[in-house]
Amino acid sequence: MSNVTLAELCIFACSEAFRTGAEQIATGIGPVPRVGAGLAKLTHSPGLMMTDGEAYLVEQPVPLGPRGDFKPRFAGYLPFSRFFDSAVWTTGRRHAMVTPTQVDRFGQTNLSQLGGTHHQPKTQMLGVRGFPGNSIYHANSMFIPFHSKRTFVEGEVDMVSSAGYNPAKRIPGGAYGDIDLRFIVTNLCVMDFGGPDHAVRVVSLHPGVTFAQVQEQTGFPLIDAVAGETPLPGEDALEIIRQLDPHNIRATVIKDNPAALGTAAAGSAVA
Repeated sequence: MSNVTLAELCIFACSEAFRTGAEQIATGIGPVPRVGAGLAKLTHSPGLMMTDGEAYLVEQPVPLGPRGDFKPRFAGYLPFSRFFDSAVWTTGRRHAMVTPTQVDRFGQTNLSQLGGTHHQPKTQMLGVRGFPGNSIYHANSMFIPFHSKRTFVEGEVDMVSSAGYNPAKRIPGGAYGDIDLRFIVTNLCVMDFGGPDHAVRVVSLHPGVTFAQVQEQTGFPLIDAVAGETPLPGEDALEIIRQLDPHNIRATVIKDNPAALGTAAAGSAVA
C-alpha cells in the first residue's frame, strides 16, 4: 500500500477512534475527522449518525466539497440551536473529534487565545465556542495535523476552553463525572488517556516514526504504550475515502501530505 498518504492513514485512524456498537452521533470537525466518521459509519459502526455539515441529520455520510448529482438523504432537521437539546444534554450520545490550538497533559484544550493576559491576549482566536459543554457531556477525541510543542504545551494551555482531567480545576459541585477523552490522532502517532491519572500514552506510531521523535515534539512527558504501527487503510477503505472526499481536500490538511510508509514520511512529519 505504498500509495497511501499520511492524510489517508490519519483518516483511517480517526475512523477507528469512532468505532462503536452503539447508536451515536459522530461529529467530525474538519476534513480528516469528518471523512473518518463517514468511513466508520460505512464499515464497522453502522449505528453512527452525523450531520451534513450544515443543519440536517443524515444516516449516509455527505461527501466534502461540491456534490454534483449527489443528493443527501436527510433523516431530520438538526440546526446547532437544537443539537444539544436533542443529542447531548439529555443523552450524551455524541462523540466529537475536534482540532484545538493547544492541548496540555490534562487534556485541557485551548481554542480561544494565545499569550498575553485574559483581557489582552497576543492572539485572539475563535473563543471557546461549544467546547465547555462538549467536554463534560459526551465523548471527545482530537485530530492534530502538526504534532509540535506549540500544540502539546508544557504546563497549562493559555486559556482553558474545555475541561480535562486537571484536579486543580475541579470546582466543588461541578459535573465532571462524564468527562470522557478518548483518542488523539496526529501526523506522528495515535495517543489516548489511559495512563495513571489519565496520563497521555502513545499507543501506536505511524510508519517510520519513533517514540523519541514524538516525545521530542511534545511539551510534557508521554507514556510509551506503543502496541505497534498505526494500521494502513486497505483498498476498500481507500475507495470509500475517495468517495467521501472526491476533490481530495484531505491532501491540503497535512503539510506536503507525504506517503504514509517509510522514514521519509516521518522526516516530513516532524520538519
